[in-house]
Amino acid sequence: MEQITPDELLRRASAGQVTVLDVRPAAEYAAGHIPGAISIPITQLRERLAELPPETEIAAYCRGPYCVFAHDAVRLLRARGRAARRLDGGMPEWRLAGLPVSFGDAA
Repeated sequence: MEQITPDELLRRASAGQVTVLDVRPAAEYAAGHIPGAISIPITQLRERLAELPPETEIAAYCRGPYCVFAHDAVRLLRARGRAARRLDGGMPEWRLAGLPVSFGDAA
């Protein structure tokens, strides 16, 4: 499955070229997420697809390289005709790299 690197994600997200999607449970999102990420837990993604902007690529992430949530999200999005990739790694690797983290519940 094609991945997006953290550096590319930061660059493209700041330019508005990618929508960042956190598919972890809401409590995990609130405990720390990539700034600007939209929280849609994988269990709700099918019903909430319309909340994602149709014109940008989606970059999904979850708990790390062995978490299947982001894989499942990308498969679902691509099956619906959306451009989507999985973040290389996940939230633990993002934090370990010292990259920016936001806190709080989804809006």
